[in-house]
This record gives sequence, C-alpha cells and structure tokens, in this order.
Amino acid sequence: MKTVLASLIAIVVLAWAQGVILGAPLTGAPLWILRQHGLHLSGLLAIAMLSLATLLASRPLWLEGPLGGMDRIFRTHKWAGILAGVFSAAHWLIELSGGLLKATIGRQGRVPKEKLAGALDGLQHLAKDMGEWAVYALLAMLAIALWQRFPYRPWRVLHRAMPVLYLMLAFHTALLAPTAYWTQPAGLLIAALLAAGVYGSVRSLTGRIGRARQTPGQIVAIDRSSPAVLGVRLRLENGWPGHRPGQFAFVSFERGEGPHPFTIAGTDRGDRELPFQIKALGDYTATLGQRLHVGQAVTVEGPYGRFDIARHDRQARQIWIAGGIGVTPFLAWLESLQENPADAPAAELHYCTRDRENDPFAARLRTLSDKLPGIRLHVHGSRQGEHLRAEQLTDSEERSRPVEIWFCGPQGLAQSLRAGLRTRWRGRLRFHQEAFAMR
Repeated sequence: MKTVLASLIAIVVLAWAQGVILGAPLTGAPLWILRQHGLHLSGLLAIAMLSLATLLASRPLWLEGPLGGMDRIFRTHKWAGILAGVFSAAHWLIELSGGLLKATIGRQGRVPKEKLAGALDGLQHLAKDMGEWAVYALLAMLAIALWQRFPYRPWRVLHRAMPVLYLMLAFHTALLAPTAYWTQPAGLLIAALLAAGVYGSVRSLTGRIGRARQTPGQIVAIDRSSPAVLGVRLRLENGWPGHRPGQFAFVSFERGEGPHPFTIAGTDRGDRELPFQIKALGDYTATLGQRLHVGQAVTVEGPYGRFDIARHDRQARQIWIAGGIGVTPFLAWLESLQENPADAPAAELHYCTRDRENDPFAARLRTLSDKLPGIRLHVHGSRQGEHLRAEQLTDSEERSRPVEIWFCGPQGLAQSLRAGLRTRWRGRLRFHQEAFAMR
C-alpha cells in the first residue's frame, strides 16, 4: 500500500517539476507565483489520489496479484481517499490564500489567469464552481469516513455519491489545468488518471462492479448455537468458480443492504456450498441472525483474496496467528489438509480468544489439528490470563531459517506482534496479514 501511494505521489511531483523547470516561467510577484505552483501541485496530487481510489473501488481483479489481494486493494483505496481529501483541503486553502495576499501585498504581481476562447471560457467558470462544491462534499465525506462510530448503512448510502463527486472534480481538472500541461508529461499523466477514474465511476454508477463474479444462491442452514457467532451455510447455483482455502466473498443477504465481506470458513468440496462464521461486530452483523431464514435468497460475489495456504514458503518457519473471528481462514486451511495429512506443512497455530473454555471454535481447531502431525496448536484465552506476545514466538532455537507469519485478527494485536518481531527477526521476517475492512 505505502509503495503504491508513495510511487504515485513521486510520479505526480516529478511530472509537475518537469513542467516548472522546462515550461514557460510564470510571471508575477514571488508570493503569487509560489501560490500558483502550490495550486497546481496540490490539484494534481488530489486528482491523482482520487483517481486511484475510484479505480480501486471498482474491485479490479487484475490488480489482486500485484497489490497482494482484494483486502489490500480496499486498504489502498481507503488511504488514497484520505490523501485525496488532505490534498483537496490544501488546494482549497491555497485558493483561499489569494484573499490574504490581496490584503497584504495587493493585486499587483498576481499571476495572470488563463482564459479559453469562446464557449470554453464559460465552461471554465462552471468547472471552478463545480470543483468548489465537490471539494466541500469530499471533505464532509472524509470526516464521516474517519468517524468510525458513524453507522455503516447511512455511510454506505452517502458513499454512493463519490462517483458523481469524482466526475465533477474530473471536469474541474480538465478545464482548469494549465494548457501547457497537455504538451508535457503532466498532460499525459492527467489524461491517464482521468481515464482510470472515469472508468471506475461509470462502472459504479451503472451497477457493474463485481457483476460478472456474482452467483445467486440460498441459505440452507443457520447455526445460532453461539450468542456471538452466527453460522450460515449457503448453496449456490451453477456459475460459482470455486474458491481456495482462506479466500473471502461479498455476500448480499438482503436487497437494498448491499454486499458485506465474509471469509469462507471451509474448503471447496465441489458442491457449491459455502460455510460462513459471522461475528457480531457492528450494527449490521449484531442483528443479522434475526433477519435470516433457511431458503432465503442470497447473492455471492467472489471469491477474492490472496490469504492462500498454497502461497506459503516451504523453506520458512511457519507461524499462523488467528485472533477472534480471524480464525475462519485457518479453519479452511486445516480442512483442506485433512485428505493428505502427511503433506501438511509444519506450523505453529496460535489462536487468541477471549475465553478458551467456552470458545465456539477451540474444539473444532483441536479436532482438525490432531489429525495433522505437523500442526502445533496453542489456544490463548485472555480471560485465563493468556496473552500472546512477541517474545513467546521468538524463543525457538531456530535462528537461521526465515520466518513467515500469517495473521488474521484485530489490528491492535497485529501491530503489537509485528513491532516486537521485527526487532528480533530483523531481515528474516515476512508478515502476511488479512487486512480487509469496508471503511
């Protein structure tokens, strides 16, 4: 994620700098010239980040490999959107600084505005107004997105306006970008960014996102034996391409609610049946069990994700860590290994749960692990005072082998473990994390 965002920022800055160095110099007072360059750079960065966010929102399957999975695509989408808001705010503040400069040094020396001929001149005024309205709406959306307590359902409805806001800002960019840019690398970059963003916006507005990977089905079983976890089994119609252990799918249980991501908690048996274990973590999942019934129609989109046991490094020491409902991909992994236990990799599986004695998954994990001689299961119950720490994973006498960790669970636990392990296994650690989040 950081590499993608940093690379795009670097490309934008280089294209802007090339225009400053090789293009015709701006005329005017130094502060006015500095303001104009700031407007151009902040505007380019804002539309670049927003174009990336809009493209990634269309769930491009071809980017799963390069970016490491759909979960990372969505995380990159989130941070690209946040950066777009930051750069848009900077662009807006720099624009407002014109009033301050007029009051302090006066209009003399102001950089002349570019004017287009004919009807394009009127369109420039419209583009400026549309850009201003869209920035206000974008900043409001950014504030709502960062406010985690804002309910998901209204947030999702508001989020549907983003493609429209993007098209307004794309119009603003195309009409107000310096005309000299269109004969420079900056112009080619803007054209490519706008093409990507418009593509994502049109797919969203026409309801085509994920449509080719959607399969209808119905609920065939519901397990409400645990108060905190809802078990749901679906049977899909023809068209399901099959899934690999550890992948997830978007499931639409109710018309109008929209899809929600859930890890498929079982291996693919070729019968088009998908088990899910859904924990009550928010306003939607907390009441989901009250609204579902056997025979209910559903739509499943997927599969997605690269949290795949087939990608593990056979030369590295394997440590698998599950926290809470993050155990679901590991259930699928263990199930997939049952047919050929001798081929199972040697791995330490650590499961962190609130109450080891009453956990709904602990017994299932033990049953599956007992049949796999290479798997060493450790269950840590916080209520029993058992908290997994980095030093517990680094006390092995194996010092020369590389270490590969597969983690699915709370972000706080991931950060704590990652920080501690990097200092102990510097240069030998590879940390895979299921990073999916809708917001």
